[in-house]
Amino acid sequence: MSNQWAKDSLSLRKKILETQYARLNGKQKEAVFHTEGPLLILAGAGSGKTTVLIQRIANIIRYGNAYESTEFSPELSETEYELLTRYAAGDEGVDRRAADALLSCRPAKAWQILAITFTNKAAGELKDRLYAMLGDEGNDVWASTFHAACARMLRRDADRIGYTSHFTVYDTDDSRRLMKDCQKALNIEERFLPVKAILGEISRAKDSGLSPKEYAKTAGSDFRLSKIAEAYEMYQRRLREGNAMDFDDLLLNAVNLLESSPETLDYYQNRFRYVLVDEYQDTNRIQCRFIKLLAGKWKNLCVVGDDDQSIYKFRGATIENILYFEREYPDAHVIRLEQNYRSTQNILDAANGVIANNSERKGKTLWTGNGEGEKLSIYTADNEQNEASYIVDVLIEQAAKGRSYSDFAVLYRMNAQSNTIEKNLVKSGIPYRIIGGHRFYERKEIRDMIAYLSVINNPGDEVRLRRIINEPKRAIGDRTVNLASEISEGLGISLFEVLTHADEYERLQRSSQKLMGFAAMITELMEFNAAHEESLHELYEHLLEKTQYIPSLDPHSDDTQTRIENIHELASNLLRFETEHDEVSLSAFLEEVSLMTDIDNYNAAAESVVLMTMHAAKGLEFPYVFLPGFEEGIFPGFSALMNPTEIEEERRLAYVGITRAKEKVYILHADSRMLYGSTNRNRLSRFAQEIPEELTEKSRTRQWEKLDSSLRRPEDAKLSRAATTQSAYTIGAGQANPSAASLYFPGERVSHKSFGEGEILKVTAMGNDALLEIAFDTVGTKKLMSNFARLKKI
Repeated sequence: MSNQWAKDSLSLRKKILETQYARLNGKQKEAVFHTEGPLLILAGAGSGKTTVLIQRIANIIRYGNAYESTEFSPELSETEYELLTRYAAGDEGVDRRAADALLSCRPAKAWQILAITFTNKAAGELKDRLYAMLGDEGNDVWASTFHAACARMLRRDADRIGYTSHFTVYDTDDSRRLMKDCQKALNIEERFLPVKAILGEISRAKDSGLSPKEYAKTAGSDFRLSKIAEAYEMYQRRLREGNAMDFDDLLLNAVNLLESSPETLDYYQNRFRYVLVDEYQDTNRIQCRFIKLLAGKWKNLCVVGDDDQSIYKFRGATIENILYFEREYPDAHVIRLEQNYRSTQNILDAANGVIANNSERKGKTLWTGNGEGEKLSIYTADNEQNEASYIVDVLIEQAAKGRSYSDFAVLYRMNAQSNTIEKNLVKSGIPYRIIGGHRFYERKEIRDMIAYLSVINNPGDEVRLRRIINEPKRAIGDRTVNLASEISEGLGISLFEVLTHADEYERLQRSSQKLMGFAAMITELMEFNAAHEESLHELYEHLLEKTQYIPSLDPHSDDTQTRIENIHELASNLLRFETEHDEVSLSAFLEEVSLMTDIDNYNAAAESVVLMTMHAAKGLEFPYVFLPGFEEGIFPGFSALMNPTEIEEERRLAYVGITRAKEKVYILHADSRMLYGSTNRNRLSRFAQEIPEELTEKSRTRQWEKLDSSLRRPEDAKLSRAATTQSAYTIGAGQANPSAASLYFPGERVSHKSFGEGEILKVTAMGNDALLEIAFDTVGTKKLMSNFARLKKI
């Protein structure tokens, strides 16, 4: 191949690849085409990083390093060159598969790619989009969370570090139960060292890769830390005895496995030619160590993140991992994605203005082609009640204009702020959801069912076994279980084994039949599972029959029916798991449940306002965002005010909150606020003041809004039925809903559970609902949505 021929061929290949990824902007294409060596992608909020990740993976599988390669292998023939020329010209008669094969340069197999995300939801989206783009081949990419990837590795090789493949993963509640047992055994009083404080310190130790012995050395002469070290040692010993791990252990043990087993490390390093990590700014030390081990051979490590969105220091996230990536990998290539596809320019300029005040950042400036957009509203309320009323008023006003409730999110700094807002939403009949509330798998009856399944999978799981041994009631008390536990510890065998042979121990003679009966039931269920391994719902039905759990529920309790429905819903989840997974096993189902987070179940299409913390909202987007509590002492909180590092973390959180919005941001501040039983006056948050003045419009409580609504005269607002009947259809033909609006008429008397009796003043149709303005006899005029108000006509 002559020099000119080679040059023309390379130019042609680049032209074709540029056309293939024409929908990407210049920086996105650069990230997709740069496949070899360490790569840091600084991806600003809304800059399309998920699209870049997916396209980069697809490019590696289809074309490898074709774009940056300077050679063709083998050299192109004249016929092949002509084929590519036609391909570049858009000739639809070209064999695309043959053309792609000519273009590619050392492409990778899908199974040679590991893509790490931080949520199951993100991993699921990655898999779905790769499948849509690559077909079945897309399913072979390892796309999972850190914890899921570690669990998968440990299931394969846990025996190398002293566990079996059926190990249990403890959630927060299980860990708390086990630690309380350890505290009791070590005589560590809760008032001296709360269980939450001990577990938090142990989690930090594991994030840093410290074993109990290593942590004990750091404790030195500090009495408090030395007691935590004792608790850490016993906690880990009991976890191992129960063949169990907590969330932090999944990472720590995976790293220990890779570092202690050269064969295992060699297997995974050879397997994964390319490693990609999303949300790299949220990684901690042990996660960074894990990634470095896996990418150690090929060095093809791509990390995507935004230092300006590093907000999880309290979980152990280390912003230095992304800030100093180039120190760790001196030959790293850095790409900044600064074009935002989500928000308006005013929102971005506001976010840029806030985050520019941080010193610990690599620096970038977001911009968009979406237009200038609306200014940010900064509203100063009289108090938290007025703040909540303002939110409700805006929601009703926007709903009247045809906006869906799912377009709105209320993002707060702390969960305690939601109480007043919830009450006002309930009173106004506005549907809402709280993300981060009581999860399905945290309900007692579901925890009991999961505990049964966990013991069937791993009878050595003492924490779960203790939970169910007397649930339903079997007349097996704590004293008996503690005696059995002492015997098991003294003999070095599992508690379950002691229960199985309870009649052989004199101290258990009185209860032996009950203990052995329970053990026999579990053994039978274990045998059933072994014989019906791929039919989890049949195991579950057999479990319910053997335990008689549902008949044991109190028939007179108000929530019994709901609990029964939840138990049956778990059966549906098991069936779905069977149909959606190629490899079905009880341990796989339990692992998926243990790694599930509340945000994984978020449904953006649900017709309701979303309430959540700003931390929980990262990665999500909404047309309208309310940010209540922008006050010194609330956000930033008092604990951060004297610490520059914490102020910077809080400012990054403000940046995250603002950039969740696509169209409009409402920043709310109260002159006085009651929180945790005391009322304080707080200044407007510095973060609100850092937004350039020209980007905001400010307003505050008007005097009449401060008055108690009961002081207003209902007769001043009353309108006759004749004068207002037509108002039900004033919104427009596209939104009028006669069937909803005609349920109520001005002048009708109605009764509300909270507000009492009143008279309807006005009915306004809104989509499938109607806005009712009602003059109540005792509380004044209220605006309610008819579908949610639950009114009774008098």
